[in-house]
Amino acid sequence: MDLQLRGKTALVTGSTAGIGLAVARTLAQEGVDVILNGRSQERVDALVQKLSDEWPGTRFRGIAADFSKVDDVNHLLAELPEVDILINNIGIFEPKNFADIPDEDWMRFFEVNVLSGVRLSRHYFPKMLAKNWGRIIFISSESALQIPTEMIHYGTTKTAQLAISRGLAELTKGTNVTVNSILPGPTFSEGVGDFIGNMATMNQVSVEEMEKDFFKNARPTSIIQRFATTQEIASMVAYLSSPLASATNGAAIRVDGGVTKTIA
Repeated sequence: MDLQLRGKTALVTGSTAGIGLAVARTLAQEGVDVILNGRSQERVDALVQKLSDEWPGTRFRGIAADFSKVDDVNHLLAELPEVDILINNIGIFEPKNFADIPDEDWMRFFEVNVLSGVRLSRHYFPKMLAKNWGRIIFISSESALQIPTEMIHYGTTKTAQLAISRGLAELTKGTNVTVNSILPGPTFSEGVGDFIGNMATMNQVSVEEMEKDFFKNARPTSIIQRFATTQEIASMVAYLSSPLASATNGAAIRVDGGVTKTIA
């Protein structure tokens, strides 16, 4: 399927691994010029070279930015004043008992998971409205709807993303700009892989056994009873980034394997 994205420019935050990298690859396959992002310029540069070798006809750029630092964000915006597609993917998570989460952690999670998308959207959104075309997608989580008790601070930031996304969508009435959220379920990204691997080691079981235990006890409502792949998430993101999805606006689209046990 031709997603009609050739020649568009996309910024994918947090795209040196996991869902972000899968999104960057998928958009590149559709002819999008992709700006990669990570905290390390060295890692970003290496990935730009690698992907450029894979797709010689696609232009890749890399801009390092730590989204917990305002100066880094301002530098990114100065380097990249305009984009057609903004994928707010950057995010952090950490299981921790509620009573043990200090104010500093709450602020750090809000800074990275919420304000990153706010700051970028505040810059790019008016430009998209001015040219009457653009896509902003927040990579939220099913945890936005079903707050995980083991990381309430993370779930709270994911819910906030849904509010921002819907609010921005309300400001696009009558235009060709759309703002949507994606709600991945448990996804086997680099970070989740490390987490499950560490848990398997601690419990002296295999990764496969740990995955089965995770879905039995931590996410029993999952219908697919497995981790989604990053490509499964990226495919939905690419579609919502395209002109083919022009009638989808202000939506929170689930790619959660059926974890969220509600109809609406």
